[in-house]
Amino acid sequence: MKLRTLFAEAVSHLRDSGIETAARDARALISFAVNVPSDRLTLCAEDTIYDAQIEKANQVIALRCAGLPVSRIIGRRLFWRREFIVTKDVFDPRGDTETLIALALQRPAKRILDLGTGTGAIGITLAAEWSHATLTASDLSNKALEVAEQNAEKLGVSERCQFIKSDWFSEIEGTFDLIVSNPPYISQVEVAELATEVKDYEPFIALSSGEDALYAYQKISSQAMHHLTPGARLLLEIGHTQGKAVSNLLDEAGFRDIMVHLDFEQKDRVVSCSIPA
Repeated sequence: MKLRTLFAEAVSHLRDSGIETAARDARALISFAVNVPSDRLTLCAEDTIYDAQIEKANQVIALRCAGLPVSRIIGRRLFWRREFIVTKDVFDPRGDTETLIALALQRPAKRILDLGTGTGAIGITLAAEWSHATLTASDLSNKALEVAEQNAEKLGVSERCQFIKSDWFSEIEGTFDLIVSNPPYISQVEVAELATEVKDYEPFIALSSGEDALYAYQKISSQAMHHLTPGARLLLEIGHTQGKAVSNLLDEAGFRDIMVHLDFEQKDRVVSCSIPA
């Protein structure tokens, strides 16, 4: 079988299963199965694919058709031009979160705190972009911290990173020039309404803090100011309906320059603020 045929069959199976991103997913999965970089699949279209590769390709396509996210199958996710290890124990970083990265990079920071780090995608990306910055990354999950440490090592920033098990600020010491977080912002009731590939495969702790969707923002807004240097910033990813509510919490806590920023689809995605210099 030619690679071109294998790819076409994969796209067809995914479309028949209702996968809206069939062509994109097929490219990632076939690349993984036959061990050919995704940007070379077209160049290798006439290459012969052998039985073992075909079998592996069929297996991963079947998993995707059953609803398993691509990143869970191949164990990695591309985020801000870097590849991150992803496991069942961490939230799969989304492209929407790159909105926060773009905002953070507008003003360099020397000391970064990433709360609820998960894969480490946010904090590690910033540490990689700012070669002189140090990162403290916290999470309540030991397994998530292990994944984040692996990603820091993989991306060459581990010597400038510290990983701490902490319930938000409970174990955090010192002050930072920038605090970032993509906290759980979905209520427990709303989780049941999410797409299958989200509610069935993402860690619940990364999706929801319980009945109150704003719980994490209340905790962060009430304590963050004590851990920020004069003039420092706080950047929080939010659900697309939460801009006003989170802004109000930050205003009540004494933050200034509060702004809601839109993602690529023009939905509220990040709230930024700072403290007086």
